[in-house]
Amino acid sequence: MEHQDCCAQHDTPKEHGSSSESEQKSVGGHASADTWLKRHRTITLWQAAGALVIATLVVLALFDIRLSPRYRLKNLVGRGAAVTEAAPLASEDTTDYASQVLPLAGFALPIRWGDLGKQLVDLGVIDRKKLEQIYASRGGLAPEDEQMFSAIDSETLTINAQNSGFLLNMFWALGLANKNDVLDKGPMKDPQYGGADKFASTGGWTLSKGDAMNHYSKHRLVQLTADQQALVERVSKNVYRPCCGNSTYFPDCNHGMAMLGLLELMASQGANEADMYRTALAVNSFWFPETYATLAKYFAGRGVAWSAIDPQEVLGSAYSSGSGYRQVLAEIEPATVKQGGGGCGV
Repeated sequence: MEHQDCCAQHDTPKEHGSSSESEQKSVGGHASADTWLKRHRTITLWQAAGALVIATLVVLALFDIRLSPRYRLKNLVGRGAAVTEAAPLASEDTTDYASQVLPLAGFALPIRWGDLGKQLVDLGVIDRKKLEQIYASRGGLAPEDEQMFSAIDSETLTINAQNSGFLLNMFWALGLANKNDVLDKGPMKDPQYGGADKFASTGGWTLSKGDAMNHYSKHRLVQLTADQQALVERVSKNVYRPCCGNSTYFPDCNHGMAMLGLLELMASQGANEADMYRTALAVNSFWFPETYATLAKYFAGRGVAWSAIDPQEVLGSAYSSGSGYRQVLAEIEPATVKQGGGGCGV
């Protein structure tokens, strides 16, 4: 029956016309489907490409992937063509900055120590037994260190990696005991701090006979003229130390008190301002080797050799104070230094 009906429809003109129209609609329907499929495929391809790009970016972000060409550029161009090759990547900085600021032979100090060691012991500023007990655990005093307690030490003092800690203690004792306006009228006597005995440079000195304050600015070991005193005060206000934010004019720690003693001794023996800054920088470098090796690295990165730097500038607050040095460390990695400096105790 179904077959007959279909044949009957073909025999009728009207039905035939209807069938032709239906076929056209069917063809049109197929065309619409093909168009949709093409659009769908296009959209799908774009989506796939986008997903691939996103996946690639994620992989590159998560993993260290380096791509290198299979063929070098110079092999792909004519022999006569000039090719500029990329500069090699900078290797790790292996410069020995420590040797630039810490000469192996040490630094000769422009002072005569004389009998100051003997005077410090005789006055009780240094208790020789206490000193020897401390250094017994460190291998004992070296012969040249022992010489500093003789009646007259005429040898030239040289600071080096081996004796920098011992000289720190000797200059500390001198700076603490010597009568000077920096201690009597400077920041150490400011009432807001509650007394000069409250600082590490005084309370931390445990090598004296009796209380350290019994010797604070009490002994006239180094005599200064008015001009020499003015020189000491001027230089001390611009010589900082990276263990804190204070200058030598405020010697609240052992390094500051020791530097004050050294500056007083240099001024009393005729050193000029330039020599005092140059010596102070050399001494600070042995007391804080990593700091000044790192500063040498910092200046080298700016095209300035350590031998060409201005000691006065480097010793100022911008580089040698605790806050100034931290700003330098914010820009570069510290230099590698094998030796340690002088600590904040005896």
